[in-house]
Amino acid sequence: MKALMLAAGKGRRLGAGDDAPPKVLLRIAGQTLLARHLSILAAAGIERLVMVVGYRHRDIEAELDRLGARARVELIHNPDYEKGSVVSLACLADRLREGRDFLLMDGDVLYDRRLIDRLTRTRHANCFLMDRDFEPGAEPVKLCIQDGHIVDFHKRVRNAYDFAGESVGFFRFSGEFGRRLAARAEAYLATGRREEWYEEAIRDLLMDSPAGTFGYEDVTGYPWLEIDFPEDLVRAEREVMPAIRAIEEADYGH
Repeated sequence: MKALMLAAGKGRRLGAGDDAPPKVLLRIAGQTLLARHLSILAAAGIERLVMVVGYRHRDIEAELDRLGARARVELIHNPDYEKGSVVSLACLADRLREGRDFLLMDGDVLYDRRLIDRLTRTRHANCFLMDRDFEPGAEPVKLCIQDGHIVDFHKRVRNAYDFAGESVGFFRFSGEFGRRLAARAEAYLATGRREEWYEEAIRDLLMDSPAGTFGYEDVTGYPWLEIDFPEDLVRAEREVMPAIRAIEEADYGH
C-alpha cells in the first residue's frame, strides 16, 4: 500500500509570511512532522510515500536528505501551490489511477500512530477517520452520519444527520475510487475551479455513490491536531505531543 500526502501549501494562517517553513517541517518536541510521518508509516508497513510539494520544496528535499529517506519518497511538484488544494490532488492523478488501495493524508497533522493503524486494518474499502469530540463552527470539516451511513462531508453541512464528527484529514480509498477521484479532480481544473479544497472532490463522489460505499472509523479520544494557527503550535507542544508520548511509552515502550 502507498500513502499520498498533500504538503504543497504555504500555511498563511500561521502568520510568519515567507519566513515560515513548509508545515511538514514544523518541529514539535524537536522532530519535524515529516520525520514523524515517515516513522509512523514505516512502522505500519507502508512501502511508498508520494508527496505533493510546492512552497519551499527544496527545504523538504533537504530534510529528506538529512533523514536518509529520499529513496523512500517520491516528490511531485505543484507550481500552483497558492491555488486550492484540489490542484495538488490533481497533481496526483497518475498515482491515483494505479489501481491499488492507498492512504490519502494531509501533511500538517500531528497524531497518535494508532490512527494509521486503524486505516491499515479497517474492514472498509473506502474509509474516513472521525473524531466526535470537536468544537462546532465553520473551521472543522464535518463527517455526518445518519442511520449508520455517511450522508455529508463538508465544513458547511447541507444534509440532515443523527450525529457528526470532525474529519482527521486521513483516508483509505480503493484503487477503483482512486480512478474516480483523479477524474473528478482533473474536471475541477478543466472547468476553472482551481481555488477549491480537495475535500470538495471527495464529497462529490461520496454523494454520487450508493449507501455503504464508504465507512468510517471512530477515533474519538486519540490525540491528534491539524496545525493551522499559531495557537495550534502551542497546543501541539503543551498538550498533544505529551499525550502522544504517554501512549507511546505505555504501548510501544518508547
